[in-house]
Amino acid sequence: MSVLVTADQTPKDYYFVASSRFAQHPLSTVGVIRYANGNGAASTELPPPPPENTKGIAWSISQFRSFRWNLTSNAARPNPQGSYKYGKINITRTIKLVNTRSSSNGKLRFGINGVSHVDAETPLKLAEYYGVADKVFTYNLMKDEPQEGDKVEVAPNVVNGTYRNFVEIIFENHEKTIQTWHLDGFSFFGVAIEPGKWSPEKRKNYNLLDAVSRNTIQVYPNSWAAVMTTLDNAGMWNLRSEMRERAYLGQQLYLSVVSEARSLRDEYSLPETQELCGIVKSLPKPAPYT
Repeated sequence: MSVLVTADQTPKDYYFVASSRFAQHPLSTVGVIRYANGNGAASTELPPPPPENTKGIAWSISQFRSFRWNLTSNAARPNPQGSYKYGKINITRTIKLVNTRSSSNGKLRFGINGVSHVDAETPLKLAEYYGVADKVFTYNLMKDEPQEGDKVEVAPNVVNGTYRNFVEIIFENHEKTIQTWHLDGFSFFGVAIEPGKWSPEKRKNYNLLDAVSRNTIQVYPNSWAAVMTTLDNAGMWNLRSEMRERAYLGQQLYLSVVSEARSLRDEYSLPETQELCGIVKSLPKPAPYT
């Protein structure tokens, strides 16, 4: 994360304090902002960090809501910032994701909607490109809504997305720890974060005007977050927990977005130097995109 600081205070030294949030062992670090030709040392008293209890979650949600696009900014480009009216696009699909913690064969697993991802011997994109996906994984093994029950299936987790569809993704966190998610290949608009559980009625609280475009979103304990994005980038893209141990143990999925046109306008062909493995190693190379 990057921030801009307006240097409009009395010229002197100031502490810049960063502290962790919702961590078992709080961490903090201090930097110094030093004015040119300033006179005076920084104060010896550091401000306390935001609260960590329920009141602290409310503080963080308010901070999230304060991050907005400046719709009056233009810069050196033909389209002014905010000219993409995401709030006026019809939602074609809603995917609600609930992170889970469970065990399989006595081993700890993390998952999404009852599926804990595991990598296949053949890379998923290679299997799809060579037309043998059905021999490696099953599309949409994970449903768009979490299912009842505690059963967890350990398998490659691939969701089939429709090219250029506008989708709404809900992240719901029932655990006591904060979750963070990252989506490769796309930017999305973080339109809402609230405590409790999501329902369609919550859409009335969405920021449909000036939400910030990003590719990572946080979900506070016992809270939910909503993002919106257009699947306009053909490929096989990873959506994963940013907590590395959770991603490694299954809290991730792949979003397959295929352009039926097989056009270089939408996606590049496989490079000639691409190394192959798994079941595609001895297969003839498909015709390149045109």
